[in-house]
Amino acid sequence: MPGGKLLQKVFEPLAKRHVGAYRKTGGTDRMSRMMKFPLVLLTTKGAQSGAERIVALGGFQEGDDSWLIVASKGGSKTHPAWLNNMIKHPDDIWLEVGKRKMKVHAEGLTGAAREEAYRRIAAAAPNYGDYPKKTDRVIPVIKLTAISGS
Repeated sequence: MPGGKLLQKVFEPLAKRHVGAYRKTGGTDRMSRMMKFPLVLLTTKGAQSGAERIVALGGFQEGDDSWLIVASKGGSKTHPAWLNNMIKHPDDIWLEVGKRKMKVHAEGLTGAAREEAYRRIAAAAPNYGDYPKKTDRVIPVIKLTAISGS
């Protein structure tokens, strides 16, 4: 990430406030409305640190107990840290949707399934349509399916 640890220190308090607001309002906070697409909270275990990491990102419902998330990082050349965390610790992934928190199984979509899912996401949230133009990497789409939780 450009700016590295300094940028992380600047944005960390803002991110914590957003997570707190999301939890307090069940995902109806101002940031969620401002983005104009549904937000979810993803909790992973840090790939190197093992510490709990929470990030707010776009979450698109895919059936009763499944959601799609996109590892776009705004079209960056590298994957977001949360994707590396999920790969390193696939049994330690939690998703919060509104007031519901659940343990989830992650599956990276490939081929036609990935293309179709990405197309639907970009139709619902047009910013996602621009991200592939900014990078040479294939932007992963991950399907998260609830395995426990309320």
